[in-house]
Amino acid sequence: MEDNFEYLLVGNPNTGKTSLYNKLTKGNEHVGNWHGVTVEEKAGRYVYFDKEMRIIDLPGLYSLSTLSYEESVARDYFYKNSKKRILVICDANNLARNLYLALNLIEFGSRVVVAVNNMDKIPKNKINYRKMSEKFGVPFISINANKGEGLNELNEALIRADECKAPNYVSKFNLAKIKQEIAPHFDKEKLDYYATKCLEKDEYVINRIPRDVWSKVEALLPENSMELVAKIRYQFIEDAMKECVTTTNIIYGRSKLDKFFMNKFLSLPIFFLLLMGVFYLTFFSFGKFLSDGLVKVIDLAGQPFISWLARLFGESSWVVSLFDSAIIDGIGTIFSFLPQVALLFFFLSLLEDSGYLARVAFMFEDIFGKVGLSGKSVYTLLMGFGCSSSAILTARNMEDKNAKIKTALLTPYISCSAKFPLYLVIGGAFFGVNNIFYIMGLYLLGVIVSITMSFILEKTFLKSKEQSFILEFPPYRLPSFKRILKVLYENVKLFIQRVGTLLIAMNVIVWILSNFTFTMRYVPSSQGSMLETIGKVISPIFIPLGFGSWGVSASIVAGIIAKEVIITSIIMFNGLKCKDSLVASFSDPNNPVYFAGIPNVLSFLTFCSIYSPCVTTIAILWKEIGRKWTILGVIIQVVVAYLVTLFCYNIFRAIDVFGAAPVILILLAFLIVVTAILIVIDRVKHKKVCAFNCNTCGKCRKR
Repeated sequence: MEDNFEYLLVGNPNTGKTSLYNKLTKGNEHVGNWHGVTVEEKAGRYVYFDKEMRIIDLPGLYSLSTLSYEESVARDYFYKNSKKRILVICDANNLARNLYLALNLIEFGSRVVVAVNNMDKIPKNKINYRKMSEKFGVPFISINANKGEGLNELNEALIRADECKAPNYVSKFNLAKIKQEIAPHFDKEKLDYYATKCLEKDEYVINRIPRDVWSKVEALLPENSMELVAKIRYQFIEDAMKECVTTTNIIYGRSKLDKFFMNKFLSLPIFFLLLMGVFYLTFFSFGKFLSDGLVKVIDLAGQPFISWLARLFGESSWVVSLFDSAIIDGIGTIFSFLPQVALLFFFLSLLEDSGYLARVAFMFEDIFGKVGLSGKSVYTLLMGFGCSSSAILTARNMEDKNAKIKTALLTPYISCSAKFPLYLVIGGAFFGVNNIFYIMGLYLLGVIVSITMSFILEKTFLKSKEQSFILEFPPYRLPSFKRILKVLYENVKLFIQRVGTLLIAMNVIVWILSNFTFTMRYVPSSQGSMLETIGKVISPIFIPLGFGSWGVSASIVAGIIAKEVIITSIIMFNGLKCKDSLVASFSDPNNPVYFAGIPNVLSFLTFCSIYSPCVTTIAILWKEIGRKWTILGVIIQVVVAYLVTLFCYNIFRAIDVFGAAPVILILLAFLIVVTAILIVIDRVKHKKVCAFNCNTCGKCRKR
């Protein structure tokens, strides 16, 4: 392949950049409505007639003067590969804003092509592309990234692209003396560009200039040099828009629906109602119908094979037990949740594609800001509902190191999709249709604990700096079902691969440990098995939490490998089939897995919802935030899970004995007393600091 047909794809976040990449390369990269979806450059190939094209998709950025991690990834890659062709994608709904980045690249003198992505087909928004091309000196092509319209014209423009010249507004800058000072340190052909970046006080350029030289350059800069550059660029864009574009009075991202979804009183209740609706359809109703059907299919498919093995080896053979308990029953249990996994990702993709989830980040920005996080953390934690390990990777885009560490450490507190089979089996056995409220409670508990831990870390040894959070609301759109089906396919495929590799291997290992002694004697009843011995050693630790049977303890340890293993271990230990009565099995003190009552069940689910992350997540944490923070974070999480569960277990027991109303009133009274004490302490502390009624701080002004 000739290097001439390799190009970089750049653009602001939420312009359809990754959608275009997917359409060209037939790829299936994640498409999101927010900043930071792409956190590293990625490359793909496609063929246009007889030419092989190579496209490199860079993280979204707003200009070459960067703020966040992913913007710096894109900037650094651009500077190292600036001789390549550049495809800048702009959203027709927000063209003026997006053109600022295009101007940065044109000033540099790259071979630029601008693709204007008109996804919403606004009929009153007419753009004269020929005039735009003349005004900016580069080709402007109209496309629709979702539908693949205009791609032939785009590829032709990329092949013919020539180096562009900086627009005439650059001559308004007084650059002669600055160019003289920096000339030894930059390419002479690009001196105008780098001198302009000096006016912007661009960190990347400043770091390439010796300190003594920068001191001289800085003395030459007007006091408002950064504002001057931005003002002249935006004036150029405004003039171009007036000349070339007939616009409506539409404000980008503004919708009448936001009066409802973003209402300060209704937004959070609506969000929780939507989540409850998703959970109801996923875990009950339609999802349960699909799951029950799949259970019957698995049972019918596996039974003939087990019967054949029994005739061949005998009913009590360890070979029959291995295939029946460890493989068919264990994997069948997890596979039975495949429809619900698929539905969960389907509904989350619907909410994301519609533009709603971007607004959720805005809703939680103020709350998260008070505990040392930002709206960017919302994205990571929301992705944690799917998979903690992949969610942690999105924390890379945070410019503040402490905020990144906190967000990464807090993500495993969120209940991921691997935990809800446990919630469904155990909770469903004891609570029936009311289990939806317990599931919502467990998901909410993870969020509350993560926010509380962030507050504690913020006030102790992980204080965050003030962070920027740029958020553009995408317009509400009908979701692309083709893309959603692709996302669904990828997640289902990953789930099946996970079941087919790690979970089968873990089930076999757990089966061996629970069916053989340390002398490798087969014990089908698990009495004296290796796992029973280990479980009995560690089970006293969990007695204060209300679940001290060795089977429960052993399943918790096995769950560190993968959370799905908890439920397959429990099913295996008690020798259960899908059609068996789970309540009867779990209530029998003679079984390895035993719960004495409802408070014990709730305590177990509480602990499992927030204790140690799985090994995959631990490995990602190790890579992203380092060994020290990973080890400390896992230890803290286990301790927090123990203390929270101990507290909750005693509350559950009190409710079981005295009823809900008295216990709630006592807790409310305790909360009022603590709040009153904290207010008094705060006021006394403030009076000591502000003894002269300074009227300069917020608290004094409020008084």
